[in-house]
Amino acid sequence: MSEKKDPGVWAGFKAFLTRGNVIDLAVAVVIGAAFTNIVNAVVRGVINPLVGAIGTKNLDSYRSCLKGPCEVAADGTVTSGVTILWGSVLGATLSFVITAAVVYFLMVLPMAKYLARVEAQRKAKEGTRELIEVTELEVLKEIRDALVAQRGSGHSES
Repeated sequence: MSEKKDPGVWAGFKAFLTRGNVIDLAVAVVIGAAFTNIVNAVVRGVINPLVGAIGTKNLDSYRSCLKGPCEVAADGTVTSGVTILWGSVLGATLSFVITAAVVYFLMVLPMAKYLARVEAQRKAKEGTRELIEVTELEVLKEIRDALVAQRGSGHSES
């Protein structure tokens, strides 16, 4: 007897892949990777020169010797001693802060304002609709009362 593969697993996997969340996530990863290049260029082109006005332009060259004697070769590799490369940590931290700020101010904040505006418009429409429904209800009651009054006066004349 041969075993058949459960088609439910493959169907479930296909549904998972074609679900909007997975596709949105994939697009976000691709855009995020491209955005990282922009942020790194800003750090190299703007932040590092500003830091370079105080010291060296390359943040990676900032280091401290934890256990000496620390010797660094011409290519930047540590040949002896224990060195803490706090400049590269500072550069990565600046990249993160810049990325977070750009994402917040250019994406999150405008989207939050847009969604708040849409929600306010929706609530305003609902309030208007309720007002119209109440007004229509009142008009219908007046029509009913008028018809009842006509029937009442018509019955008394007959």
